[in-house]
Amino acid sequence: MAWRIEGSVIRGEIDNREKGWVKGLIWLAGDSNPVKLRLMGNAHPDLAGCLLKFKNTAEPFALPSDKRLVEEQIGTVGDFTASRKVRVLDIPTEEAYLMSKRGESPPEHMANCLYLEWFSPTNGRVVIESVDYELEVSAPEWRLTDADNEERARAVEEGMSEFLNKLTESVESSKSEVDYEKELWDEFDYEKFMRESDACTEKYMELIDKYGDSEEGQAKIDQEMGWASDENADNSDEDEEPFDESLIDGENVDELEPVPETEGKDWIRTEDGNIVHPLQDRCFRQAMALWHECNDLDLDANDHVSEFITGYQIISAKLAGALNSLAYGRDLDDGAFTVASLKRVIGILHSAQESFEHPEVQSTLSAEISNRVRGELFALRESILQLMEEFRE
Repeated sequence: MAWRIEGSVIRGEIDNREKGWVKGLIWLAGDSNPVKLRLMGNAHPDLAGCLLKFKNTAEPFALPSDKRLVEEQIGTVGDFTASRKVRVLDIPTEEAYLMSKRGESPPEHMANCLYLEWFSPTNGRVVIESVDYELEVSAPEWRLTDADNEERARAVEEGMSEFLNKLTESVESSKSEVDYEKELWDEFDYEKFMRESDACTEKYMELIDKYGDSEEGQAKIDQEMGWASDENADNSDEDEEPFDESLIDGENVDELEPVPETEGKDWIRTEDGNIVHPLQDRCFRQAMALWHECNDLDLDANDHVSEFITGYQIISAKLAGALNSLAYGRDLDDGAFTVASLKRVIGILHSAQESFEHPEVQSTLSAEISNRVRGELFALRESILQLMEEFRE
């Protein structure tokens, strides 16, 4: 995914007073030296020829320890503007979410958004997008002509296309490793398939991030993903099966029921009535208990602790994808697929364990919490490895 660094920005300066070049300095939380920009191209008409200074009005947070921008950002300009129109909520996100669940429309208004995008060989696509920065824009020393602006737009599209080409190459490379003609797949075949799926998902998410969900944007996404076809569009009405509207209300759909004999081993029912795997439920409860514990003690204000807790929660989500379907019968699940899925969970767990042992995490947590969580992680790892061996057999 694109590097979205707006939450880590302290302040910055963007200078497009020299036509054809954008230079700048961006100070990030946790870094003593600013990121330096030297990018070929021009900003949108509202910033072209200007010096822009901006400051984050919120409390910035450091980028994750495994995410670091190269200090010298040399590349090409994407979209640089301070007047992109976006919808902004008038109430807190949590309140808006509850209103949406009730079928109500949260109050919102249109606002100008700062949007700074560039492409570099080292970090790919980098984006700063925010409506919460304080901005100071100088008078322009020169202005774009209509021809200049058309050339600027073409250059942005070329930069995005070059970036997408690299993602497409990754998709094609991953796809070439998958043997779709093979009748029976083992765990290694599923791993290759998952890598292809990851590459496709990354490309799709980049397109959504760039072009949004408008009709024009969706058409662009369909084209880039290879989903657009005039021939298919012309014949779509003829080939498409009539849609059964009763499915909307759940009519004629048999609800899956868990296998009674495997309760307690492959599934349990939570207090909310959800069917989950016992190991996934255990991991979820442990991760949430730690989150509440650190929140109450204000320990999650430490960036490294927060990063670890997020990783812990991701393990729970990945376990849900790998194991929760077992409740409805192991004969419905492919053992090789389950093993491949659990391998991925083990990889995330190892990263979380490494993050947990960071000196700043260990110095922040008490010895009691630290020893307990370390034991939970090792026990979780052993349980996953046992399941993998069980499904391999």
